[in-house]
Amino acid sequence: MAVEVDVHSEELDFARGDPKPPIHDRDPKRVNSSLKVMFEDVIAEPPSVQSFDKVWLWSHALFEVSRLWCYRLISLLLAVPVSLAAGLLFALLSCLHIWLIMPFVRLLLINMHWVQTVWANVLNILISPFFTSVGKCCGQINIYFSSKR
Repeated sequence: MAVEVDVHSEELDFARGDPKPPIHDRDPKRVNSSLKVMFEDVIAEPPSVQSFDKVWLWSHALFEVSRLWCYRLISLLLAVPVSLAAGLLFALLSCLHIWLIMPFVRLLLINMHWVQTVWANVLNILISPFFTSVGKCCGQINIYFSSKR
């Protein structure tokens, strides 16, 4: 019995099996969809003013090549340190959230139920009737503006 697996299939789950990220689609959730900048998005000549055709072709080629290779060089220098820093930061934030913040919030919610009860009673007995009375007293006040010319 032979099992065939298409390694280029979109249905492969890279999170469980292979720890390497997929090379063909590096932005599967379209996080950076706003960065799809093409030459025509940056430089455009109207029909009334145009350079020579060779100038247009060479500037287009230089734009694309310089954009690609500058990105590759900068990412070569920065990708690993920034990835390491981002991983450390997210690990720290996850650890703080899991082991400090959420237990503290749960502790407050469990132990502060009496404060919620007392505060609700204070609002219902003292504050709500006072502001209801003030609202009824001031509800009949009408202000009219007139302009003198």
